[in-house]
Amino acid sequence: MSTGAVNDTQMVIITGMSGAGKTVAIQSFEDLGFFCVDNLPPTLLPKFLELMKESGNKMNKVALVMDLRGREFFDHLFKALDELSETSWVTPQILFLDADDSTLVRRYKETRRSHPLAPSGLPLEGIKLERELLEELKGRAQLIYNTSQMKPRELREKILTEFSLNRKTIFTVNVMSFGFKHGIPIDADLVFDVRFLPNPHYIDHMRPKTGLDEEVSSYVLKWTETSKFLEKVTELLSFMLPHYKREGKAQLVVAIGCTGGQHRSVALAEYIANYFKKDYHTAITHRDIERRKENTK
Repeated sequence: MSTGAVNDTQMVIITGMSGAGKTVAIQSFEDLGFFCVDNLPPTLLPKFLELMKESGNKMNKVALVMDLRGREFFDHLFKALDELSETSWVTPQILFLDADDSTLVRRYKETRRSHPLAPSGLPLEGIKLERELLEELKGRAQLIYNTSQMKPRELREKILTEFSLNRKTIFTVNVMSFGFKHGIPIDADLVFDVRFLPNPHYIDHMRPKTGLDEEVSSYVLKWTETSKFLEKVTELLSFMLPHYKREGKAQLVVAIGCTGGQHRSVALAEYIANYFKKDYHTAITHRDIERRKENTK
């Protein structure tokens, strides 16, 4: 098994209901050493990403507050989030802070503040409108905290526990080769069948070898259909991997299968894992490579 690692930047987008605790949240991330920006307009997110990339390792932990105080830019938020999900060097998470309507009304009364969406009306009117506007964004959040029963100290402790460095999860792409004659791996997330490719098994001197041998690998990779397959599968995975990562999945198992799991699947698994190791933590597993039988086809 071989592995590769990349420089991964952690980004948390803090949003949610006004009065649910975003100020406490951003202060908590500052305590964790995050570079924090309050009320960043979504239209500025692409430019901010450029600044992060140019900074090298200086901005590898970032927390951004985005809420309806910048509502004139809010329509651009989903486009910005989609663009963010396409990047492979940053791990975005949406933290949505919520609270019951009655709790939010009480908090507004205690602070004597007006709701930003109902500056001259009842707080409950603004709360209901805001909840409606934020419904889709809440559905895209990886973490949702209901702070109705939380004191500021408890919210701070929850964030410190959740986002401390020793809790950070590394997203791993595990590329596995296998033989269909030995069964499909039960832990595979994606399965690709490469039995349509020319088989080195039928060349006598290659039969006892594996896809790890240069001669076998070169034979498998030289065909036009192999090149087209690799072009299409790497393009598909390049699209899918950021989305799996964004959803908080710790590992994705990509299984490449040929008949016996010794030649074609091994060579292609090696190629795919090496292709993605510059952008992701990768691992390679050859499940059936040692099952060498003369009748393997």
